[in-house]
Amino acid sequence: MSTLTAGLQPHVRTDPAILYFGTPVAVLSTLDANGSANLAPMSSVFWLGHTAVLGLGTRSQTAHNLFDTGEVVIALPSSAQVDAVDRLALTTGRDPVPERKAGAGYRHVADKFAHAGLTPVPSDTVAPPRVAEFPVALEGRVVTAHGLGGAVAGPDNGIATFEVAITAIHVAPELQAAGRPNRIDPDRWRPLVMSFQRFYGLGGEVHPSRLATIDEEWYR
Repeated sequence: MSTLTAGLQPHVRTDPAILYFGTPVAVLSTLDANGSANLAPMSSVFWLGHTAVLGLGTRSQTAHNLFDTGEVVIALPSSAQVDAVDRLALTTGRDPVPERKAGAGYRHVADKFAHAGLTPVPSDTVAPPRVAEFPVALEGRVVTAHGLGGAVAGPDNGIATFEVAITAIHVAPELQAAGRPNRIDPDRWRPLVMSFQRFYGLGGEVHPSRLATIDEEWYR
């Protein structure tokens, strides 16, 4: 036994129902084929360069809208805005509500912006509106969708991942790094995080990062 593992308890094998160990909360703004806006919180999202990858159940109104129109705004709320996000929980733009969602307590809400107390504002490059109150908004268009487990990506067909090319980025001025307008100051950005279906915020920086010495242009 090495000195590093001495005194540690052995791991326990387990099987959690979900594997949300901690990801940022995003709120997706989309339009249906008739031009009606929908707003939906989610946390299955990550970024590679200027591509966002979204994981969604395809029974959702958001997934239907993405298949229909291919446009989205990914808004990132701060941890201080958790109340607005939580007001969107257990709501859906689908009418009638899918049976499985109805069984979990979901209800139809036609105007999600009003329900959450949020304000829609026009986007620059896509039709869905941005959320005025949230400090980050990423406009984008779907490049492709993939079904999981070999399924064909399509409405009402399991889970799909959507690759979204980011076309415009909006941030609140207070998030910009001093003297570097194209950089975000992580000490000023306090994202809302979901871990195992519960809301959390970030603490302070725990340790300097060697990766932070590489200019962000290196990743492009």
